[in-house]
Amino acid sequence: MRICIDADDLPGLSCAPAKGSDQPYRNIHVAVQRRDRPAELLGPQPGNADAASWTLECTTTASPAGTDVNGPYVQGRPGGRFIYPSWGTVDETHTFTMFRRAKLLLDVVPTEILTSAAHSGLLVGRCGLTDARGNPLCARVVSQPSPGPPTCPINRRPPAQS
Repeated sequence: MRICIDADDLPGLSCAPAKGSDQPYRNIHVAVQRRDRPAELLGPQPGNADAASWTLECTTTASPAGTDVNGPYVQGRPGGRFIYPSWGTVDETHTFTMFRRAKLLLDVVPTEILTSAAHSGLLVGRCGLTDARGNPLCARVVSQPSPGPPTCPINRRPPAQS
């Protein structure tokens, strides 16, 4: 199975400094972090891009808890799988220095969507990457149910009620 992450609403090339610092982060980029190899990054994208997307090759296995997803860019243990979009600065030597990361939770993808995606071979997640303060999105990101498989929007806030 492939997982495609389509992201928009990137925060720009700079953001507020860490607590206790007066230096903002500059030339920020986002990439997907490989499991057990934090320096190995998939598709670094500048923070001012209109959009970013990554495709992750994965395997799926039926388990007592449902469908387990695994792959080089899938983190965590069965029942607690996730993907790390990592934020970092990129210096003049093209070195990426991580300063925060988000955790896109796979274990909360609705069972029917994950099952359908495992059969079709594709799960698509859509998310915005800027938090409410205009900084790079970080911490746990919980997916919301979507109207139809295999798309699973990953939102940082609930969809608007109609």
